[in-house]
Amino acid sequence: MSDKQHPTSGAAASRGTLKWWQLTLLGLGFTTGTGFFLGSGIAIERASYAVLVIFVLAAIGTYFVYDALSCMIAEKPEKGSFRTYTKHAFGHWAGFSHGWMYWLSEMLILGSQLTALGLFTRFWYDKIPLWGYAAAYSVLGVAIVLLGQKGFEKAENVFAVLKVTALVMFIVLAFLVIPGVLGQENAHMHSPKSVPDFFEHGAMGMWTGFVFAFFAFAGIEVMGLMATELKTPKDAPKAGKVMIGVVTVLYTASLALALVLAPKKDFSPDESPFVTALKDLDYHMIVSIFNGVLIIAGFSSLVASLFSTTKIMYSIAQDGDAPKLFTKQTKKRKLPYMALFLTIGGMIVSIVVALALPKSVYEYITTAGGLMLLFSWLFMVLSARRLTKLTVWAQVKSATAIVLIAAAVTGTLFDKSSRPGFFASIGFMAAIIGVALILQFTKWKGGGGGTKPSPDRADTQDEEEETETEGSPFRERIFRKRRALQKQ
Repeated sequence: MSDKQHPTSGAAASRGTLKWWQLTLLGLGFTTGTGFFLGSGIAIERASYAVLVIFVLAAIGTYFVYDALSCMIAEKPEKGSFRTYTKHAFGHWAGFSHGWMYWLSEMLILGSQLTALGLFTRFWYDKIPLWGYAAAYSVLGVAIVLLGQKGFEKAENVFAVLKVTALVMFIVLAFLVIPGVLGQENAHMHSPKSVPDFFEHGAMGMWTGFVFAFFAFAGIEVMGLMATELKTPKDAPKAGKVMIGVVTVLYTASLALALVLAPKKDFSPDESPFVTALKDLDYHMIVSIFNGVLIIAGFSSLVASLFSTTKIMYSIAQDGDAPKLFTKQTKKRKLPYMALFLTIGGMIVSIVVALALPKSVYEYITTAGGLMLLFSWLFMVLSARRLTKLTVWAQVKSATAIVLIAAAVTGTLFDKSSRPGFFASIGFMAAIIGVALILQFTKWKGGGGGTKPSPDRADTQDEEEETETEGSPFRERIFRKRRALQKQ
């Protein structure tokens, strides 16, 4: 993880080593996790066959969010992550809120990821308690993060290849089963008989299931963090376009085939729809193999969460929004070990809460974490609207992303199992923003439109910022905003 002690210029950031296709592969690893392999079962329960429609809509919204973020990265790469753009756009309180909101959302989700990993593993061997598996996967996840950024990239590349291969194999298997090539002449194919059957749960079913389709694309923000490591930052939009395109095709094709292979009544929120489809065909060995894929997917998401939250905490501390203790790094790998220790502490608390609280209560907390992640995406889109000069088409894209995310979030109000999570997310967000506003008018006193330079940089930062604005509308708007805030 890179040191952000000094402000990073676009030139400096462009000296990364990643090629665009490598970022695409990493994005596949970050995104295809339990949110899809397990969470899609909830979306099917809510929306029935129309789950395919809401997944396409979620893919469109996700792409527009990443497009907004990647355009800012291409114009001015920031090692401080997406929260730095929010700070440039709306001031110190917004950057503070965005950083802590993202960190907390991931902490709330970590416990559910570890619990899911334990449940998947108990499918093979159920004599070890759930907390034992959770502890084991936690240690393995931390070990990969300790390898540093290079080790993390290599691990996620392997995970991505395995997960994509598994989905492709499922699609190929389904295409062989449907015509009876594999000797499944007696297998019954299932599909809606009419348009009303396709939309049997109506608009309300699609609305309440929409948020779970968005959860399946969680991970693009980690891709945004890694995009600053691109050799050519202007390739960030292309990497996202290819990644989200591939994921959308894999998601919709595999879900459509799962719905054809198994009766809809067999799908459950507590089981992966792909395992359900394979069980219905009596392919027990393949079911066991796919269970292994679920474990890989969940573990990959866990490692990505640990990495991203550690990096975000380091950035928050660099800006003085967390104790400077969390900026300490190892000499060799530049790993912010104190930020990692804090993340480990948060993970332990999340595991204890997941195992101690009643299932229904903990589901409210994890739903709140997922919704806060979508609020984080909104911050990204709004920041891009503030900082970049948008074409008419770009304005349409960002407005569409805002509308789709708002639709997904408000849909939880009409689902009794998701509604408490919505109010919990609003409570968490209000608390964070409340603290930020108090600091804005006390500690920062309105001058929060940029990072306060360290003493050894105070005399030279203005000169560097003036140089950075040359020929760049994006940088010029940041520079002018900082100057206006400093005059308040």
